[in-house]
Amino acid sequence: MNHPDSLARLRLDTRFTDALPADPLELARPRSVQGAAYSFCMPTPVAAPRLLAWSADCAALLGLPATPDDAETFARVFAGNQLLDGSRPYATCYGGHQFGQWAGQLGDGRATMLGTVIAPDERRFEVQLKGAGLTPYSRHADGRAVLRSSIREYLCSEAMHHLGIPTTRALCLVDTGEDVIRDMFYDGRPRPERGAIVTRVAESFLRFGHYQLPAAREDLPLLKTLVDYTITTHFPELGAPSKTVYLAWFREVCRRTALLMAHWLRVGFVHGVMNTDNLSVLGLTIDYGPYGWLDAFEPGFTPNTTDQGGRYAYAEQARVAGWNLSCLANALMPLVDDIPALERCMDFYADSFESAYLAMLRDKLGLPQQGDQAEDFRLVSALFACFGAHDTDMTIFYRALSRIDAHTSPADAMALIEPAFYGEPADAARAAFATWLADWQARLREAGESHDERMARMNAANPWIIPRNWLAQNAIKAAEAGDLSVLERLMRAIREPYREQPEFADLAARRPDWARNEPGCSALSCSS
Repeated sequence: MNHPDSLARLRLDTRFTDALPADPLELARPRSVQGAAYSFCMPTPVAAPRLLAWSADCAALLGLPATPDDAETFARVFAGNQLLDGSRPYATCYGGHQFGQWAGQLGDGRATMLGTVIAPDERRFEVQLKGAGLTPYSRHADGRAVLRSSIREYLCSEAMHHLGIPTTRALCLVDTGEDVIRDMFYDGRPRPERGAIVTRVAESFLRFGHYQLPAAREDLPLLKTLVDYTITTHFPELGAPSKTVYLAWFREVCRRTALLMAHWLRVGFVHGVMNTDNLSVLGLTIDYGPYGWLDAFEPGFTPNTTDQGGRYAYAEQARVAGWNLSCLANALMPLVDDIPALERCMDFYADSFESAYLAMLRDKLGLPQQGDQAEDFRLVSALFACFGAHDTDMTIFYRALSRIDAHTSPADAMALIEPAFYGEPADAARAAFATWLADWQARLREAGESHDERMARMNAANPWIIPRNWLAQNAIKAAEAGDLSVLERLMRAIREPYREQPEFADLAARRPDWARNEPGCSALSCSS
């Protein structure tokens, strides 16, 4: 079938499917798949695909135009109704621990890979449709996704990129023209919702669970083939696969994961479902499900209604990532056969996280990078105690803090941080903040950095705007009513999250009272 020139020029690469064993059956019926890394399966065509949103930034990675030159054809291609030349779609096979329990085979239950595109700069990008119908890994589901979850993934993928946080990307959003039945809060009240498909883009969607499943099945040939492929394709700088290189690879996965966790904490992001099948070996933020953002600073906050025990709460994320890495280490044991070496990698993860997080905290607070570590952590702990004494918007607080210099009067300093408070602080909380500000200003006077230099450094670490859940919910409600302008405006704002943009001041405000307990704003389910 003919394609616009921009799509026809896409170069597809088959290295993944050439290097790894395929499921011999090519049908989408959910089942156990043994001895294979993937299954060929076609997307299920939809009734009336329509392009709703297009990321010019992500399109540029693939050499696609900033604006589609044939919206109808693009909609058909990125709904799965029409294949790219040379595309042979497939879904990958993996397992994982879910909420700490081994779940066995999972796999791409609603994600179908169109293929790997060789970009103009020769980088490789996998292009995947999420919500494109049944695969062998759909289990008891339908392989579809709804508009609300697809908007959330599209929005947050691109926002995280512009925040400077490693992430999968989102190319476009397509309305399927079909309804999907979902029980949003698992309360026995399912209802029809608009269906949608989001096109995801990443150098690789490989996650910890891809290696766990063959290890759990004692399929060592598949495990070795998959690890060797991963290293030669995505980590060639480590050298030819060997026991030494396997360890070097795991150490690099630990380093990237540590950096990712520090970034999440830096901006107040909560993933919500950090199962081992939702962590990337490339250190990317992957699988945007029931995620959330801190409004008031709450270490125990989790947006996931399924996570009753708070396993994946904001302050638990670095610890859980370490636990997940230990699961990956166990999976690699048959190839490495060196427990002490793997344990040293785990220690390296802990050290790397602490180092990266401290460096980010210092920039957030405008502290010297070579300061006294114990004193810096003391100052941070005291600030977190202040946050605990009164609901304080973390994002707004840090941006306001950058405007205070070493000699700002106590009254003026308090006035500058006042917009970060939800409600009126009690006298004790106000006094605690005043004491902390005085201590912090004393540290600034010791450092001697100019106000302009420090302010620039702080503002580069502290976003002015983040895609808060209530903003996403507003965009979702409008889109469900046929108005895409709210989403489009929010997408424009988050492209420059560190620059103050007066025209978007309403999007950088505190969470409104109505959103405190609103479904979709404070709590979400995995249902999509």
